[in-house]
Amino acid sequence: MKQLVLFVLVFFMSLSSFSQETVKPKLKIGLVLSGGGAKGFAHIGVLKVLEEAGVEVSYIGGTSMGAVVGGLYASGYNAHQIDSIFTSTDFDELLNDFVPRSSKNFYEKRNDELYALALPFYKFKVGIPTSLSKGIYNYNLLTRLTHNVRHVRDFNQLPIPFLCMATDIETGEEVLINEGFLAQAMLASSAFPTLFSPVEINGKLLVDGGVTNNYPIDEVRNLGADYIIGVDVQDDLKDRKGLKDATRILVQISNLQMNDRMLQKISQTDIYIKPDIYGFGVISFGEGKEIIKKGEEAAFSVYEKIKLLADKSNGGYVKPRNKIFGDSLQIRNINVNTLANYTESYVVGKLGFKPGQKISYKDVRNGIDNLTATQNFSFITYTLDSNGDGDDLNVSLTETSNKTFIKFGLHYDGLYKSGLLVNLTQKKSIFKNDIASLDVILGDNFRYTLDYYLDNGFHWSFGFKSKLNAFNKNVGTDFSEGQLLMELGLKSINIDFSDFSNQAYLQTVFLKKMLIGAGLEYKHLKIKSKTLENTTPTLENSDYLSAFGYMKYDSFDNKYFPKRGFYFSGDLQSYLFSSDYTNQFNRFSIAKGEIAIAKTFFRNVTVKIQSEAGFVIGNHSLPFFDFVLGGYGYNSVNNFRHFYGYDFLSLAADSYIKGAVTLDYEIFKRNHLNFTANYANIEDNLFDTGEWLTHPKYNGYAVGYGLETIIGPAELKYSWSPELSKGFTWISVGFWF
Repeated sequence: MKQLVLFVLVFFMSLSSFSQETVKPKLKIGLVLSGGGAKGFAHIGVLKVLEEAGVEVSYIGGTSMGAVVGGLYASGYNAHQIDSIFTSTDFDELLNDFVPRSSKNFYEKRNDELYALALPFYKFKVGIPTSLSKGIYNYNLLTRLTHNVRHVRDFNQLPIPFLCMATDIETGEEVLINEGFLAQAMLASSAFPTLFSPVEINGKLLVDGGVTNNYPIDEVRNLGADYIIGVDVQDDLKDRKGLKDATRILVQISNLQMNDRMLQKISQTDIYIKPDIYGFGVISFGEGKEIIKKGEEAAFSVYEKIKLLADKSNGGYVKPRNKIFGDSLQIRNINVNTLANYTESYVVGKLGFKPGQKISYKDVRNGIDNLTATQNFSFITYTLDSNGDGDDLNVSLTETSNKTFIKFGLHYDGLYKSGLLVNLTQKKSIFKNDIASLDVILGDNFRYTLDYYLDNGFHWSFGFKSKLNAFNKNVGTDFSEGQLLMELGLKSINIDFSDFSNQAYLQTVFLKKMLIGAGLEYKHLKIKSKTLENTTPTLENSDYLSAFGYMKYDSFDNKYFPKRGFYFSGDLQSYLFSSDYTNQFNRFSIAKGEIAIAKTFFRNVTVKIQSEAGFVIGNHSLPFFDFVLGGYGYNSVNNFRHFYGYDFLSLAADSYIKGAVTLDYEIFKRNHLNFTANYANIEDNLFDTGEWLTHPKYNGYAVGYGLETIIGPAELKYSWSPELSKGFTWISVGFWF
């Protein structure tokens, strides 16, 4: 019996010893992904091959683009999902920090559609921006993509433990990031100097980790990796022929100190993969598919080695697709850091939503875009922290140190002729949240606009505006219902028009997007005619006091060439008092409205439908405030409106209705061919009878070419009407002002 027990013990001890010798522990594979800008697309190709071979990655470390690809992979996405994400991203918008027009408020829309160039101005010295992009577009995108892990603060707790590298721009030291808000960490690691603004984390100002540690192999080994696969997409040193632009020179400077260190790191890498990305640059995002292919080719060149790392048990490892659980956020609290020049209500007003609301990531993006569009903040970051079954939105803003800007614009049209716009903008001139702006337009017709606005977000905001409009033009209206033209036997007269207006107003945002406001206006209107020098050269020289109210909504994605969106504007103005130069004044009101919709039906073909109307309320109005139709390309004043087929300011009456249909074809990016048909009825007391419903009395057509440029649209149009014997050619260049 003792011998039997001894035999069993020896047998099981032998079996245990045999098992320990034959069953090897699972290999922990670390993946190191270097930085390289757009060349980092090659990482996606390598990940595809690793997944095809059945290799499970245990740890990931990355720098710059390697941090972005690696961070997404660590958060749960597989290689094909990351491929789809990158190929569907508009990198032009990313690099330019594109802010959709539809997400901006009315003040920011006007700012972007008036000035071609804006520069900081301090102590009579003009500065330059610190970077091309603040990285907000990228931050919003990464935040949405990492929705499932938004509450993870220790990167070791991600589906795959992860770390990334950044550089402290103040000390030059490398910074390892393995905790915090994942999207913020990826953004800091990839903040390429001059392209993207630095990112502040824990008091440190961080830029691209490639400056100090572009291949974090030691850091990944310290996580616990037994075996390292490294993917190197950084450039070798180039000769002078390869240093053709600023970004390549910056990369070369970084590589000078990294080159020797990299040789040692390569020797410590178990499988070293170096894609052939010669000829591609850090901003070659348009060649993403080709770069991904290069990554696949490089990984397949060592496929036999990779295949040996695959876990063959249970049919091999297959990385699952990342499932995004919802796109909505229940916001419990909105926390904003203390600001010197702006109130919390101002910030929340720009965000466009309040605590207690259920929102989407699109709402978050729009709100952050609104804050970006103000140009009041040099850095904007935010985190989403768990609060019960909802989230706290914590917004961190760094105010722009410079509060003064000088801006420029150019414009030419057939009414105002040439104009150079010079603007001086001062923020926080008197109170928190305020902005003062002075536009001076030099050229054929001197004009100016002085605007002071106190923005209180969701609360009522206050503004004051002073504006001078002036031009000289031969026009087809005499502001006397055609009597002067008939008496003199003329088709047109030359006029000097001057409108000096001052407004004080209150306004607020209603239902997030609708702007409503009301105010008082003082106007001095002067109209003279050289044609009438021998009779009565001054047609009008009166002061007016009026009250007004308005409502506006604008979701067009582009003011001049919209592809989608809806526009509405309604305005009511009551003229209460006048100095009455012509002895014709009686109190009256003018109501007007416009509605438009744009929709793209094919890839590059857009249809825009417009309708507008206006009429006088009261028995006696003044012809100087008539609706006057004709011409195109100018910034309208009072009731002057565009109308194809007729020359500038040709058709006048106290009531009108107009409709237009535009077909726009974007033949290639920012180049447009378009055709417009417009129709109108215009006459005094038009809406007193049913005549306005009849066949339109006036119609006109236009064909044109338009180009979107840095100074605004450049347009050439030929317009005609079957009612007239000749057509008109109009040229308009630059934003309208």
